[in-house]
Amino acid sequence: MVRACILALASEQSLPYHRSEEHALPAVLGRRHNFTASPAVRRQVKQEHARSIHETLTDTMSTQPLISASRFYQRWLDAAPERAAQVAQLVRAPLDGLDFAAALAEQSNAAMPPLPPERAMRRLRNLLVCGLIARDLGGQADLHEVVTAMTGFADFAIRTHVDAIMDEMVALHGMPVGEESGEEQALMVLAMGKQGGGELNVSSDIDLIFVYPEDGDTQATLPGQRSLSNHEFFIRMGKKLIAALAEITQDGFTFRVDMALRPNGNSGPLAASLGMVEQYLIVQGREWERYAWVKARAVTGKPEDIAALDAIVRPFVFRRYLDFGVIDAIRTMHGQIRAEVNRQERLHPDRSNNVKLGRGGIREIEFLAQVFQLIRGGRDAELRERSTRATLRTVADKGLLEPAIVEQLLGSYTFLRNLEHRLQYLDDAQTHTLPANDADRLVVAQMMGLPDVATLLAQLEAHRVFVAGQFDEMFSDKSSGTPPADTGIDPQTSNDCAASDQQEAIEARFAAMGFHEPAACARRLLATWQAPRLQSLPEASRTRLVALVNSALPLITDCSVSNGNASQLATLGRLLDFLEAIARRSAYLSLLTEYPHTLERVVRMVCASGWAATFLTQHPILLDELLDERIRNTVPDPAALALDLQRQLDDAPGDTERQMDILREMHHAQLFQCLAQDLAGDLSVEKLADYLSQLADIIVAATVQAVWQTLPARHREVPKFAVIAYGKLGGKELGYVSDLDVIFLFDDDDQEAPGLYAKLAQRFITWMTSHTSAGILFDIDIALRPDGASGMLVSSVQAFERYQSSAAWVWEHQALTRARFCAGDVSIGKHFERIRDTILRKERPENGPLKGEVVAMRKKMLDAHPPRPGSFDLKQDPGGMIDIEFMVQYLVLQHAAQYPQLTANSGNIALLRLCGELGLIDAGLAASVADAYRTLRKLQHQLRLQGQDLARVEPERVRVHADNVMRLWHTIFPATIA
Repeated sequence: MVRACILALASEQSLPYHRSEEHALPAVLGRRHNFTASPAVRRQVKQEHARSIHETLTDTMSTQPLISASRFYQRWLDAAPERAAQVAQLVRAPLDGLDFAAALAEQSNAAMPPLPPERAMRRLRNLLVCGLIARDLGGQADLHEVVTAMTGFADFAIRTHVDAIMDEMVALHGMPVGEESGEEQALMVLAMGKQGGGELNVSSDIDLIFVYPEDGDTQATLPGQRSLSNHEFFIRMGKKLIAALAEITQDGFTFRVDMALRPNGNSGPLAASLGMVEQYLIVQGREWERYAWVKARAVTGKPEDIAALDAIVRPFVFRRYLDFGVIDAIRTMHGQIRAEVNRQERLHPDRSNNVKLGRGGIREIEFLAQVFQLIRGGRDAELRERSTRATLRTVADKGLLEPAIVEQLLGSYTFLRNLEHRLQYLDDAQTHTLPANDADRLVVAQMMGLPDVATLLAQLEAHRVFVAGQFDEMFSDKSSGTPPADTGIDPQTSNDCAASDQQEAIEARFAAMGFHEPAACARRLLATWQAPRLQSLPEASRTRLVALVNSALPLITDCSVSNGNASQLATLGRLLDFLEAIARRSAYLSLLTEYPHTLERVVRMVCASGWAATFLTQHPILLDELLDERIRNTVPDPAALALDLQRQLDDAPGDTERQMDILREMHHAQLFQCLAQDLAGDLSVEKLADYLSQLADIIVAATVQAVWQTLPARHREVPKFAVIAYGKLGGKELGYVSDLDVIFLFDDDDQEAPGLYAKLAQRFITWMTSHTSAGILFDIDIALRPDGASGMLVSSVQAFERYQSSAAWVWEHQALTRARFCAGDVSIGKHFERIRDTILRKERPENGPLKGEVVAMRKKMLDAHPPRPGSFDLKQDPGGMIDIEFMVQYLVLQHAAQYPQLTANSGNIALLRLCGELGLIDAGLAASVADAYRTLRKLQHQLRLQGQDLARVEPERVRVHADNVMRLWHTIFPATIA
């Protein structure tokens, strides 16, 4: 056979030549250079060409037995002597970059008269498959080249035939035109399955769906044309396309075509309008169809029509919320597939070892990739990839699966797909099972580069065991681990009992589990269960809720012990409030069921903090954050966070509602990660405040830029606008529920600038404060702007400087000690810092009015918040945090002219220590007051976490700290009261 091939390769007839003796060069050269060569040149070119082909064949002679083991390849090669040379010429370069149009023309022109497109396409298909067999088994092509080449060819074949059929149909019936738009219509051919994902098999069928934009009629404008409805026109066109691709002729077929994925399956119309598709997906679309439509890709059609289809399909496939219910749906679908495969294997034992649908097979890897797409793709556009391999890599990049596990899955996927191809190389059959006879199994093993069948089976089993293990970890039924009915609490069964018997039975169960207040716990559970919201739930949701409650009860008793005997009743109440809030969102119930460790973390969180329980109840989407084991160890990366936020905003251009939600979701998720670390004791109050302030800066900066893009009258791409932070944000002491004290500055000479930047500021406030489905970002306080409530919303930098120099009150200069540039134009920020330094470093006489005005302002605040006997307000009362802040502000204003380092915005604790080092106050007392400030902040933070809005404690609890604060106060402000 090898000798015959060499002889064939040496023959001039082995490649299509120009028929002119004058141009007896290979066709490929003739197309590129239209010249007349001398006989000597022609002989040299032919000799070099033959030698090159001979060397190509010689290089692959060691793999020739493997290639020849393909019966399809051998039959095709033996049918015509010139084919060996054609393959040898083809395989010299990677086939995923093949020029299909040139290759098709070459096949067509190889005969006289030229072959019609359908015949030439079939011949090209066979040549391509044989070329891939040769390159793959010869070690020249990897999986990517094989599937990319086949996908590219399928796309090319569809486009080529659609163009030809469209011309033919329009000639007969006129151009189809939309009834409403009046636009010319074009067929959209959607590639589904592996073709849609760019991963087509060598012997696969192609799954297609035909869609056209809108109904109407064709415009018959020429004699003999007969008008058709658009619906009939595109159905006929679809039938012609299927015939062009799938009919078996003397040249074989191009692709088998499967239309079963279209709306209503085989009982539905062959082609559907966009309106029909939308109606079907909304009303009848099923879970398994979401899985199928993930890979839908338009091969033909106008860009605007494809965009309209995408707008219909995307919300059906990718839900805007995190859809953990898809885990159970895929589990059910996979169970049905496995049951059918098992049935087939029982009926036909020779069909065992199905590498696609069997246990641990290709389909399970695809499910593992697509479950993350269906859960999260609505919120993360990067997870909308159609390729299984690309999706798995994205899953690893996002930390949804361990990178090492993903690498193994990709390795198993490559092994299984390569094996699948070798099964199909034997006879060009669409098969996924190992052959029944030992001889073919040995051939397949050798094609895989393995010595024998035993080694093949061992490696196959290892890959399948690994894949099955990962699949089970994701999709196994977690609800099977809930307590049995005879040990758990089931408030549903008690509906038939008398109320007293019902409560006594549940109370006894609580007591048996070690609850301290079983009667109160029973009453609380029954009150929740009898609430109208839960009584109206579907039976499946009620059953799932009961299972979750029973799983949570032992966790509550454990958390109570580990949190210093925290109230079990309070924890149960918080958890029940949370479950009642999410009861109608089956996706959240699914999440807690599918990921039991998440329920455990929820219980720990609501046990530790009433505020955390309320926050989670308001934003249950944050359950997703508890899935990640790394939540306690994540260190914020501001640059990466800002880039990720900007990317998400850029993915929703023009969608104000979605962009506002993106900002809220990002902020809440990052805040929640801080909260988890805070409750675990991993963050100090100072470090937490730094993180929250940093997060607010990122959100403010992104919001300014996003809002600016919504202003149609903007005159520059980047606004000359800055946000200046005061108060808690300015001092980097932000808490979980702090509002933002800000002012707005601009530096722009454009005559429309004041009005434009005022509009920017107004919209910024709206974006921050509006309640959307994702909640709220921040309350905004702009009272510190020049002239307060009567002043302009935005100020030019020059106006701000004039105001601070000549018109600002002392209390406004006090506020300036904690002000800083937050976001926006950096040059404006630097200008602001220069103004701030100048104002704070002004000479102020030692016996001037400063001291009296600071004390007078403090007295006004005390009059507005008088002390209450028996309790101490950590913030407002004498000896509290405001006294400390006022003393620091006074020291900065009084002494910054002599000690400019005091103007550094380094926080009250650092400034107190600096004042002690400079001798402005007693260093030991300064350290004691700094400790007091730290302790008071920590106590305030702890009380806020327990849901107390007013931070009040028993006076004795902070007596020593308050006394130290008052000692320093009277040292700085003698003969005054605070």
